[in-house]
Amino acid sequence: MNDTASFGYKDVPADEKASMVRSVFSGVASRYDLMNDAMSGGAHRLWKDQFVRRVKPRAGEAILDMAGGTGDIAFRMHKAGAHVTVSDINPEMLAVGQERAEKRKLEGLSWSEQNAEELTFADRSFDAYTIAFGIRNVTYIDKALAEAHRVLKFGGRFYCLEFSTTTWPGFANVYDAYSHRLVPKLGKLLAKDEESYRYLIESIRRFPPMPEFERMIRAAGFTQTKVEPILGGLVAIHSGWKA
Repeated sequence: MNDTASFGYKDVPADEKASMVRSVFSGVASRYDLMNDAMSGGAHRLWKDQFVRRVKPRAGEAILDMAGGTGDIAFRMHKAGAHVTVSDINPEMLAVGQERAEKRKLEGLSWSEQNAEELTFADRSFDAYTIAFGIRNVTYIDKALAEAHRVLKFGGRFYCLEFSTTTWPGFANVYDAYSHRLVPKLGKLLAKDEESYRYLIESIRRFPPMPEFERMIRAAGFTQTKVEPILGGLVAIHSGWKA
């Protein structure tokens, strides 16, 4: 039986998904933040602020920000004096982040091209691991979670910000119609790429519900797991500790 993975609503050979995801983000990298503003009405900035407040980065800490190419999360944590390593599977996204950091004159950030499922970092290297809007794009979520657990020090914390499925009935219907009908059109208008944004919306629908994803985090070895829904679960902050 051939091993498959979800790519939006399609199932594709598992060994092809990583390159397909890489291609999606290569195509939208230069306009990624513009599209985030357009799709969320700027709300993604507030979600990221709230996320970083939960992480509580501290001066001198070593933090791995996975799938953090454009630097949005890393820049926020850098303000606290943390030593942030920004990692992404996509070099074009990392290039955008490095350019943004140079314009802001931010020094001390590290940039590393990495596959979340096969990190090259040593065991127990980081005090915290963050991933925002990225884990749904990996081929094997359980492998990415296992790697996050491996590279964290004992007492290290895991934080994930990800889209989910809102439990507010009326809002869920409105958002579903908006995301499927309008977001791909916005992608075509602003990023010249309708299909990539169609994939991004479809990937949200294929992502495990909040309780199931929390179980996966526990299965990876994390304790004290917690889910904080935003807008009824349209977005959620997941966390856990490495005991």
